[in-house]
Amino acid sequence: MSRVAADQARRGSIGRGMSAAIRYALLLAGVWITLFPFVWMVTSSLKLPQHLFDPGLIPSPATLGNYADIFAKAPFGRWIANTAAVAAITTASVLVFDTAVGYVLAKFSFAGKKVIFLFIISTLMVPTEMLIIPWYLLASQLHLADTYAGLLLPGLITAFGIFLMKQFMESLPSELLDAARIDGLSEWRIFAHIAVPLVKPAIVTLAILSFISGWNQFIWPFIVLQTETKYTLPVGMVYFSSELKDNSGWIQIMAGATVSVIPLILVFLVFQKRILQGIALTGMK
Repeated sequence: MSRVAADQARRGSIGRGMSAAIRYALLLAGVWITLFPFVWMVTSSLKLPQHLFDPGLIPSPATLGNYADIFAKAPFGRWIANTAAVAAITTASVLVFDTAVGYVLAKFSFAGKKVIFLFIISTLMVPTEMLIIPWYLLASQLHLADTYAGLLLPGLITAFGIFLMKQFMESLPSELLDAARIDGLSEWRIFAHIAVPLVKPAIVTLAILSFISGWNQFIWPFIVLQTETKYTLPVGMVYFSSELKDNSGWIQIMAGATVSVIPLILVFLVFQKRILQGIALTGMK
């Protein structure tokens, strides 16, 4: 009996080992599929134009001249500054307005609150492409076309941010806020000194998502901007498409895309714990 039990235990151990090996193999395959486009982009940015479509990922010979070219042929530094400014301003605006609106919708009772919230949420179902024409007509009528103000306008407040902050604000105990009111605190101080510190994970998550969205936006800047020096990085990538016929354009696009993705990677690496914490708390809610 003991021998039979030992054989069963051995077979079970082998089965668990094979199962774990299969899981790790699938995991590694998924990681490689996810990372391959990025690896190909980086290695392609180091190749000479004539070697762009050579087999193999390792460039031979490798060169950093493509990175020098993108700064020499276009105002690439200005595009980086424009993109950083747009992402920073929209993120700051979203944090202020979305957090405040979410707090009001979560902790105040007034006529039409549910209707207002449903109207805000319904805008999430409207594709961005359908909003481009109304945005452009509005920007033209306000003389904001080809301006930084017109570029920033659609992203200063977001329905997703309002929804996210409302969900987190609802988790705050109303008794705590009522106690602060009894102690004589104004609504602004209750919001700024009690509510906001308690929802820091959500605020950090919203800040990171807003920054990434502002950094990567393409369609609206491509439509509203005409002056080359006002371009953001995604729009600036189109500048190099005029040289696609001899592969140098593709090389420069790969180099520019590599430079543009570095800040996003740094943001994620620095704040990844906050991102995961915010996602986990959202799931619990």
